[in-house]
Amino acid sequence: MNAVEDNPFTRTLVKLGREIPRPKAIVCISAHWLSAGTWVTHMARPKTIHDFYGFPEKLSTFEYPAPGSPETAKLIQTLMNDPTIQIDDHAWGLDHGAWSVLCHLYPDADVPVIQLSIDMAELPEFHLALGEKLRVLREHGVLIIGSGNVVHNLRKLDWSPDAPPSKWALEFDAWIQSKVRARDFRPLCSEVSDTEAARFSVPTLDHYLPLLYALGASDEKDKMAIEYEGIQNGAISMLSFSFGLR
Repeated sequence: MNAVEDNPFTRTLVKLGREIPRPKAIVCISAHWLSAGTWVTHMARPKTIHDFYGFPEKLSTFEYPAPGSPETAKLIQTLMNDPTIQIDDHAWGLDHGAWSVLCHLYPDADVPVIQLSIDMAELPEFHLALGEKLRVLREHGVLIIGSGNVVHNLRKLDWSPDAPPSKWALEFDAWIQSKVRARDFRPLCSEVSDTEAARFSVPTLDHYLPLLYALGASDEKDKMAIEYEGIQNGAISMLSFSFGLR
């Protein structure tokens, strides 16, 4: 619903899109493209994917007609030979993990966007390392976005409008922040299920793994900023980091 709502989180994205340098292209790693192997969208005109159900019609008919960037996709495939990046010309497009964020950052849909899939057969360390390999794209003017949630537990949602954050969500959110501030990324791979708060916050890895790509793509010289922090519906963290944008 953040795609079509005006709230503190979406206003933060709008402001950010106006402030940061305009990228030549965007690579988005979304929690909603899970695959066997690692794939990259290669089509010139990616379709808008509505990968959900039970929401208002304005979401199911929402379109984000950003162009793709076959050139960026081929660049990724050329630069990465371990793992092999496979080209997708037809199957995917832009899912709501991508367009629900991008529609606020770049509402005119005029920046080329490609998506990189998440190979769910691999361990967290693999995804952090792949993020490190993506870092070179920044030298080509590419913005790298990891779109997920560090806390994402649909079974624990509270649908009341002003639901207070769960204590375990606050605990895990704070732990993530402390590790990111210290650039201590390895525990974010190896200790993600070590506490009760962690197990409640990350019942499955799909929404967590995009964080590791963003961390891997960051550089020690980058200025890190927390652009937004807050927990929606008691169990979904909207914690948003940036690296090197200012």
